[in-house]
Amino acid sequence: MKNVFYFLIFPGFLFTAILGLLLTWLDRKITARLQWRVGPPWHQPFLDFFKLLGKEIIIPEGGSVFVFFFAPVVGVTAVAVISTVLWLVLIAPAQSFNGDLIVVLYLSIIPALSVILGGFASGNPLASLGASREMKLMLSYELPFILSVFIPVILSGGLISLNGLIGYQKESGIFLRHISCMLAFMVSIICIQAKLTLVPFDSPEAETELASGGLVEYSGAALAIYKLTKAINFLCMPLFLTVIFLGGRIFLLPFIILVIIILKNTNPRIRIDQAAVFFWGPVTAVAAIAVFLAFLGF
Repeated sequence: MKNVFYFLIFPGFLFTAILGLLLTWLDRKITARLQWRVGPPWHQPFLDFFKLLGKEIIIPEGGSVFVFFFAPVVGVTAVAVISTVLWLVLIAPAQSFNGDLIVVLYLSIIPALSVILGGFASGNPLASLGASREMKLMLSYELPFILSVFIPVILSGGLISLNGLIGYQKESGIFLRHISCMLAFMVSIICIQAKLTLVPFDSPEAETELASGGLVEYSGAALAIYKLTKAINFLCMPLFLTVIFLGGRIFLLPFIILVIIILKNTNPRIRIDQAAVFFWGPVTAVAAIAVFLAFLGF
């Protein structure tokens, strides 16, 4: 019963969903102010979410109905589990387990996979194109992201427990003091920008080109679930970096979120081929250099 409470209420799905929606408001508000606009009120993301819940779900012809409905549920379940694991490490370390770092890494791929499945299942050409771009982007950023995340594992002597990494940093100082982790931290933020499909890596959605890409056929509650998934992930990914690089110091979480928002508002969208070259080239090279430096102890 306690595990169900952890997953559904606190610190799991409901708690993180509220924080995630508030973060989307913060993102919209900062973006508006940078563009000399007022921006929405704090409760606008909640109104948008509940409005979508009350709308009709239109099922596209020629698509796979089961996969079309199954995909958003898989995505939101994955981010709910990620949020539960991360928050429990911070507020109830006894509930953590060895290998939870690997679990979070695996689960972090699922939101992108859910968009890919939903896009192809809809049967819409624009959705299929968006899903194809999402797949290419995911294959591009996952390698440097995994390399950067494992820098703290190397420096800690092989710890793959989030609680263990936090404990190590409490005793020895945050990993970010190492040159290798500074490089890995920069790589991770760039990769998270792509994981969240934010500018400049929003080509899978590209509203001006693909009308939301893989989500173009989604409406009603199904679209609301996708929006909620992205909102929760907008909190979970920076929180993940806070745990592994900054020793779980929550007060530093706004810094990472602010950097992500600033990157989103100061760069133009790049093409999917440019994104692939960027991640497979310089980003992966920097991550590999960081791995080499970490093995040397720097």
